[in-house]
Amino acid sequence: MIALASDHMGLALKQALLDHLEQKGVLCRDYGTFDMQRCHYPEYALAAARAVSRGECRAGILCCGTGVGMAIAANKVHGIRCVVCSDCYSAVLSRQHNNTNMLALGSQVVGPGLAKQIVDAWLAAEFEGGRHQIRLDQIRAIEEGREISPPERG
Repeated sequence: MIALASDHMGLALKQALLDHLEQKGVLCRDYGTFDMQRCHYPEYALAAARAVSRGECRAGILCCGTGVGMAIAANKVHGIRCVVCSDCYSAVLSRQHNNTNMLALGSQVVGPGLAKQIVDAWLAAEFEGGRHQIRLDQIRAIEEGREISPPERG
């Protein structure tokens, strides 16, 4: 299950992605917004991010004008690693190296065609583990308010 959410600026892009994913047989849950009335993006980012954090959805996709506001809000939720992407390369590496669980897209930055390519690439990529796990453990420590020390260099 993929969580989707947007503000009014990202509504059309979210709907295009929802249709795209459902046509591919991907189960989705839409956390709003559902109309073009001006709204506050943190409310929708929070709903989707909580669903991902709780394990109700395996990943989430957020849409607003730039993707930035939604990503900032989502990243305040414990366990969320949300990345703003406007290209497939960054989307893939964000999964492979950072094990991102949420993707934010800007409707004023990418069109629906590119957004679909980014989403497909992001969802298909897998976390590589290894040296990247050490970095994720450090990020988790920071999130939990613990100190981290640099690894020994040899």
